[in-house]
Amino acid sequence: MNGFRTLDDLGEVRGRRVLVREDLNVPMDGARVTDDTRLRAAAPTLAELSDKGAIVLVLAHFGRPKGERRPDMSLALVTHALRDVLGRPVTFIDDCQGPDAAAAVALLAPGDVAVLENTRFHAGEERNDPALADAMAALGELYVNDAFSAAHRAHASTEGLAHRLPAFAGRSMQAELQALDKALGSPEHPVAAVVGGAKVSTKLDVLKQMVGKVDHLIIGGGMANTFLFARGVDVGRSLCERDLADTALAILDAADRANCTVHLPYDVVVAREFRPNPPTRTVNVHEVAADEMILDVGPNATEALGDVLKTCRTLVWNGPLGAFETPPFDMATVALARTAAALTQSGGLVSVAGGGDTVAALNQAGVSADFSFVSTAGGAFLEWMEGKPLPGVAALSR
Repeated sequence: MNGFRTLDDLGEVRGRRVLVREDLNVPMDGARVTDDTRLRAAAPTLAELSDKGAIVLVLAHFGRPKGERRPDMSLALVTHALRDVLGRPVTFIDDCQGPDAAAAVALLAPGDVAVLENTRFHAGEERNDPALADAMAALGELYVNDAFSAAHRAHASTEGLAHRLPAFAGRSMQAELQALDKALGSPEHPVAAVVGGAKVSTKLDVLKQMVGKVDHLIIGGGMANTFLFARGVDVGRSLCERDLADTALAILDAADRANCTVHLPYDVVVAREFRPNPPTRTVNVHEVAADEMILDVGPNATEALGDVLKTCRTLVWNGPLGAFETPPFDMATVALARTAAALTQSGGLVSVAGGGDTVAALNQAGVSADFSFVSTAGGAFLEWMEGKPLPGVAALSR
């Protein structure tokens, strides 16, 4: 791997204290973890270090306690679930710095795993306070960052620690960075990007970055309406940011100059009301009535997009093509996701997808496991697509 060290470079860790930054920020219903995806992502690194005899000290944030101790945001709540996923004992330590935490760490034996209390109980965490980073660093001898999803924030536990202890990428972080490098760092062309979602305004930087990097830019979701409107299409009552028409045209011009083909829907599924299973019509984009809303890409355009993917070697996907949470407006997203999954499985396509809505859409299509890589990171994945340096990653690659 270029630029950063991994667990393969750690050397002998038996009896050494290793601070491991994980993302344990899991959804809860009362005291029950409702989705353990992030815990399962953390497991390979924690198990490997424990098996090698390290004293494994897990750092993580949980919720937004704003520097206050809040029992409802204690990582004690997650410790049982992590124990179940790891299949080995996990201790809980009531702070992530200070003399009490140091005394508790001193009682641990080689191979033990302990979760330290929520880093955000300290106001200095989000400010990347040097004193807090020093205090955390005092508990360990080595630092492993395994939380790509928190890498876009320069916090004490994600960035500060990497400058105070020998720093390495965990297995989940390593897999994420390798996949992202394959998708946009040094991808095999032709490259396609699917960028969907409600608003152009939230994905402006992504769109500007993509037109210079990919061969095909597929725009879906509500933001496609803004581009259609900019090109003179009457989009009726569709979600549309009319004030961004000039920006949309500038992006289309930039794409032309970069030889990037932009794909906008030419047939669409419309309805007069936005609710599950209303009466719908499938029409050419120029036939949308004044009282109708565009809520999905039509079947002809979806099939054509599938044909585009068949000519590509790499795909990056962020955002759905339609209002996928509301049936039947998930059809285009599901159909194109299944095409991408089949191409990936046959070995023709490297497919990388990320972001919360995207993961939900791929799960709905039943194809998450068939993509080359699915990132659970939201903000970090978007900022990486925008071409921004991620502080947590940059700190590893010194």
